[in-house]
Parts: sequence; structure tokens; C-alpha cells
Amino acid sequence: MPTPLNIILIDDHPLLRMGVAGYIEQEPDLTLTAQLANAAELRAWMAAGNTADAALLDRSLPDADGLDLVSDLRDLGIKVIMLTIADSDEEISEAISSGVDGYVIKSSEPDQVLAAIRSVCDGQSSFPLNIMQKMARGELNNSALSALTAREMEIVNHVKEGLSNKAIAYQMTLSENTVRNHLRNIMEKLGLRNRVQVATLALKEDHKRH
Repeated sequence: MPTPLNIILIDDHPLLRMGVAGYIEQEPDLTLTAQLANAAELRAWMAAGNTADAALLDRSLPDADGLDLVSDLRDLGIKVIMLTIADSDEEISEAISSGVDGYVIKSSEPDQVLAAIRSVCDGQSSFPLNIMQKMARGELNNSALSALTAREMEIVNHVKEGLSNKAIAYQMTLSENTVRNHLRNIMEKLGLRNRVQVATLALKEDHKRH
């Protein structure tokens, strides 16, 4: 009998953890090695030198956006399956951009979750059928910045270079007020709160392209 696959679960809802744990533990080829309620517990678990074959990761943790944990998990060789209630194209695109191996909606049947775990541990990606079809048709753009207009992108690039609103206004022959309004729209579209996050996202996108 091959060694069971080690799975960890990161979700802040005790009932959901109990349910998922229940049906993973019924499977002879899977073992749930850790249940963690938030990002802090996950970081402590990783810092202690632990590892696993795959992680079921909730996106909305009380102390972090689950997507911010994806690269740390993958650095340890752990496959990441997003376990979430969110099924909008935008959120799925963001998850794909962050490098998750699979995506499971919380309303899925237990069998779909188990199939996703086995699939990613086998080196394949696992996304719901409707998402796969959209990816195939090229409807899901991997970049969060794709929602921006050309002018907004120009402002993002200036922000990334560390320019102030005043300097951006001068460069683009706009009023400072117009730049401020554009920036507010940009942050709204991207779901960000400040210019540092805008710059960070733009730099991440650059890094992905190179």
C-alpha cells in the first residue's frame, strides 16, 4: 500500500474543518496532518519545519488574504487548492495568477474535493469544468490589471516608479485632481486600499512576465 498523501486544511470555520476532516479521514490514501484556523497558525506550522503534499486553503482568513500564502506553501513543495465560496471570474483569475494548483467551491460535493486533491498531487491542475472552459476560450485573463484602461495603466506604471500625484500630473499633463480621481478608480477596480498596494501588484505582474 503506498504511503497516504498528507493534506493540511487552513480555514477559520470549525464546522467546515470538521466536515472536510471527516471525509478525508475515510479515505485510505489520504491523511489530514494539520488543521489550521488562520495565517498565523499556518506560518508557525511552516516555521516548525512541517510540510505536506497538498493544502486546502480558504481565501478569506481572519488575518490574511489566502492568496498571499500561496507562494510560501508552494516554496515548500506543497500543492495548493483554493477552497472558497467565491466563484466570480475575477477571483478565479486572481487565484490562477497567484499560482494555485486547484480551485474548489465550498458548495461542491465531497467527491469533487477528494478528486481535486488526488489530481493536484498527481501533478495536474484541478479547476471546475465551467472555469476550464472559460480558460480554454481565453475569457479569464491572468492579470488583475487587465481591467484597467490604457490611461489607468500609465498611472499605475508611474506609481510603480514611486512618483507622487504631482509628478504624475506633470508627466501626463493632467491636473493633480484628475490623477487622484484616476487613482481612486484604479484602487476600486483592483480592490486595493493604497498606492503601495498598487505599486506592489504592478511589480508582481512585471515579475511574472519576465
